[in-house]
Amino acid sequence: ESRGLGDVYKRQHEAFDLLKETKSINFIGNVETRDVPYGCCDVLVADGFTGNIILKLYEGVAGAMMANIKNIFKKSSITMLAAMMVKGGLLGLKMRMDYSEFGGAPLLGVNGVVIKAHGSSNEIAVMNAVRRAIAYTKSGMIEAVRENIQYMTVE
Repeated sequence: ESRGLGDVYKRQHEAFDLLKETKSINFIGNVETRDVPYGCCDVLVADGFTGNIILKLYEGVAGAMMANIKNIFKKSSITMLAAMMVKGGLLGLKMRMDYSEFGGAPLLGVNGVVIKAHGSSNEIAVMNAVRRAIAYTKSGMIEAVRENIQYMTVE
């Protein structure tokens, strides 16, 4: 069924109003894209197109920043010495920014564990996605969703 943009915007506003009225969650409303990497919210909901653009842009910016920082530290023996002094911190930053360290994200509300991985996942990302699937399987999260699904519906 084809819907016009007016219908899409109407449904987005309806969803916003429902979330705002739900007292059992800490709904903060719309967020600025620039605030996302600072952890402005625990859960960000976006349509697939917008969410994909946000993720791809941050991946590209993170990669470019790390490459530029590396080039700065390679300029002289003094900057190389400085790099050795902050190497641990930079490696930690690189790991926090690397999607392959996370492997993927769970798709909730399914009758089993599904981990959505990045389309360009390498062997490390796939390994971490499998680890994440095992952790979700052991966590009992699927059973908790199944037992509480009646509370997750919109009337």
